[in-house]
Amino acid sequence: MPRYNPAVIEPKWQNYWESNKTFRCPELPAGDKVYVLDMFPYPSGEGLHVGHPEGYTATDIVARYSRMRGKTVLHPMGYDAFGLPAEEYAIRTNTPPRVSTEKNIANFTRQLKMLGFSYDWDRSLATTDVAYFKWTQWIFLELFDTWYDPAQQKGRPIAELPIPSDVQSAGEHAVAAYRDRHRLAYQDEALVNWCPGLGTVLANEEVIDGKSERGSHPVQRIPLRQWMLRITAYGDRLLNDLDALDWSPSIKKLQADWIGRSTGAEVDFPVCSAEAFASWKASRATRPFPEVQPDDSIRVYTTRPDTLYGATYMVIAPEHPLVKKIVTSAQKEAVVKYCEAAAFKSDRDRTDGDKKKTGVFSGAYAINPVTGTPIPVWIADYVLIGYGTGAIMAVPAHDDRDFEFATAYHLPVVCVVRPECAGEALQSILDGTACYTGPGKAMNSGPLDGLGTDDAKAKMISILSESGIAKGAVNYKLRDWLFSRQRFWGEPFPILHELDSDGNPTGRMRGVDRDQLPVDLPHLEDFKPHGRPEPPLAKAADEWLYVTIDGKRYRRETNTMPQWAGSCWYYLRFIDPNNDKALVDREKERAWMPVDLYVGGAEHAVLHLLYARFWHKVLYDRGHVSHPEPFQKLVNQGMILGEVEFTGYQRSDSTWVSTASIEKGESGFVERATKQPVQSVKVDETAVTKSGDCFVLLADESIRVDSRAHKMSKSRGNVINPDSVVSEYGADSLRLYEMFMGPLEATKPWSTKGVNGVRNFLDRVWRLMIDTQSDTNALVDSVQDIAPTPEQNRVIHSTIMNVTKDIESLGVNTPIARMMEFVNFFTKEAVRPKKAMETLVLLLAPYAPHIAEELWEALGHTTSLAYQPWPAFDEALTKSSEVEVPLQINGKVRAKVLVPADATGEQLEAAARGHERIHELLEGKQIVKAIVVPGRMVNFVVK
Repeated sequence: MPRYNPAVIEPKWQNYWESNKTFRCPELPAGDKVYVLDMFPYPSGEGLHVGHPEGYTATDIVARYSRMRGKTVLHPMGYDAFGLPAEEYAIRTNTPPRVSTEKNIANFTRQLKMLGFSYDWDRSLATTDVAYFKWTQWIFLELFDTWYDPAQQKGRPIAELPIPSDVQSAGEHAVAAYRDRHRLAYQDEALVNWCPGLGTVLANEEVIDGKSERGSHPVQRIPLRQWMLRITAYGDRLLNDLDALDWSPSIKKLQADWIGRSTGAEVDFPVCSAEAFASWKASRATRPFPEVQPDDSIRVYTTRPDTLYGATYMVIAPEHPLVKKIVTSAQKEAVVKYCEAAAFKSDRDRTDGDKKKTGVFSGAYAINPVTGTPIPVWIADYVLIGYGTGAIMAVPAHDDRDFEFATAYHLPVVCVVRPECAGEALQSILDGTACYTGPGKAMNSGPLDGLGTDDAKAKMISILSESGIAKGAVNYKLRDWLFSRQRFWGEPFPILHELDSDGNPTGRMRGVDRDQLPVDLPHLEDFKPHGRPEPPLAKAADEWLYVTIDGKRYRRETNTMPQWAGSCWYYLRFIDPNNDKALVDREKERAWMPVDLYVGGAEHAVLHLLYARFWHKVLYDRGHVSHPEPFQKLVNQGMILGEVEFTGYQRSDSTWVSTASIEKGESGFVERATKQPVQSVKVDETAVTKSGDCFVLLADESIRVDSRAHKMSKSRGNVINPDSVVSEYGADSLRLYEMFMGPLEATKPWSTKGVNGVRNFLDRVWRLMIDTQSDTNALVDSVQDIAPTPEQNRVIHSTIMNVTKDIESLGVNTPIARMMEFVNFFTKEAVRPKKAMETLVLLLAPYAPHIAEELWEALGHTTSLAYQPWPAFDEALTKSSEVEVPLQINGKVRAKVLVPADATGEQLEAAARGHERIHELLEGKQIVKAIVVPGRMVNFVVK
């Protein structure tokens, strides 16, 4: 095989690795360990696209490099396989989702093996494996069996929950109900995004403009009895423990913002009707507040209690329980209509700052507790029932949203914080025609006047606390995790609901006995949604639905867990995938955890990571894991976009217009000079060339064109299948190109030309060692078993040093350039020491393992290079004995000269004056000055 042929080489070595179990990981590490983990993929029917291998290649480089450094490497792969796509396919075809899922997994596995990743395939798993979700259910039972003790700041067994004496005296059922209310896994009535078209509840992130992200079906907010996980109890720990993690500041900030811890005060605003307020007003000298019941107060949480004097109205969420109670008959019709419309909006849509604020007056008033004046209570969807108390005191002078709303509905704006500005800016704030949200001095605020913001906050909390109207409070943006899904392709809950003799639920429930796990999914005759917010598993046969234990009849929970469940803990199961006695062996967990490098997309920067950290902390509290955090180092790879597309613009007569000469008109783009419309035209890449920082037409370089790369999607038709790339260029070329595109974290456009470029490099590596005229992989005559020259040694050691340092810092793109420089140098060498060639092969191995194995064999080795020691370098040998110095005359380079690296300024100037070309150019000219920088340059200033 004289030429480099990936189609032959790559399957050969993939078969070798598989048959020899080359990358099988031992049960326990010997010496230093490295746990390298990818965020595992969802096995869709479309298979991998070229965006997937980017992160996988980076982790594979680290894994292969670490093995060569003598470390024990755990590098597994699996599949996050529950979810909606398989359900939708099942509904369309009536094919059981397990059938399509396992088919997709087989295809993904084929593609991953085709790319030469060094996974331990004996550890592969899928969240849909019954043996796997047995332990997902086991973890849920741990959550169900745990309460959070704020005094000890940890989760404890529910049996250790202190029961108040009055509850104990009320009997066994009262005690059970009390425990249920304190469990980390509990049931509650929750507002959910119900999608009849998909037959399931959706997360807020899965709803866009009131429609499902998948399929664009209408979504409505309705109350449903749901399973919730008390993640809020762990809010402080999830926030504080970020400090010790080796994550990027941007990802830490995303997590911190999602948790959203803030300190402020909870304040009660008594509610009364307009009539009740008028009656109270006449006698307020003797009665400070209207005669209202305690539950007719609106409680708000505010981080700015210093602005209470500026609260001129209140807003409650459309779902607030007081809406129906306080709305007046005159406003009822408008309120009902508004609330119904709000039910079809997602939280994302409702809080979109760019959208116009809307609302409706309830007809009721609340009393501002510090001014004693009535303020109207409005209902508006920009306030969410799930954040804070579902109500706000609106201070339009100092909150942008409140100011926008007040302006739209002509509500009062009272400035109570004087900023440190002057002139028109200050006057507009004082007049209430502008909003100021920063700190300043309190004004129009009675006892607070003149105090700075922090002092005013503290004093107001003290005043309100003494009167019993308010108390200091800590709040979180983080909400308890809604954990139920009305789906048929998800982990069944291991929960049984007790029934009375008539078959009705008693409200009491129990976990499935752990020796009875797993609870497998039942057989369903069909998978079509019934359009009701009732779980499809309720259609299962009675044999599955009903259970009798100790003479009591129970009905199984028919909701399923969300797709997040299986991905919350898979990193633990990879450590001990075949254990049928425990979640993970304690000794193995202590040896391998935490994960040393976790790589995945930034789209999981919040939810997946937050949920996994939460589950891990519960397992840590209950003694099942040894470390409080699962992922020590996290890197988010950037997105690979489709190929760059070029767009030009033409006039009506088909003549071209430069993009620099067009602008946005009322109904499209127009030529700036004439205001005539222009038409966008797709331009073939072969008709375009780069000029400076922009692209221009080859035929007329004065015509600039637009260039843009879009996210890969089926709808745009720009998805690149790795099968086609491997077929044409080879897996090593794909791996090498995806790393060569740029820094791992950057977003980059795909370019098939780029793949061809790195394939050419691999061809050059092959020809550097292999005699292409031979019938076998014989070495070229220039590869000889001799010692390198000093300059060859410098190149060898410099390359080893730079590649090593770059991989250590996860700069996985730059080592390729270093190796290209190495190949360029040795291509020109008449004799190529075998040691140098072996060094190149070992450095290349993590990036392009197939060609590296083949060349290693050609160099005379009989075993795989997977565990060969990584080349060592001597930094002293990286220094060149000679350097090439540019010689300038009046700032222009006229020649170059080789001098000793340690040459002095005098020696360098002498060498420059003695250079034949420089001597010739200086003849007859007056040298005004000689500027000499040793090792860098010489410049003669002449006239």
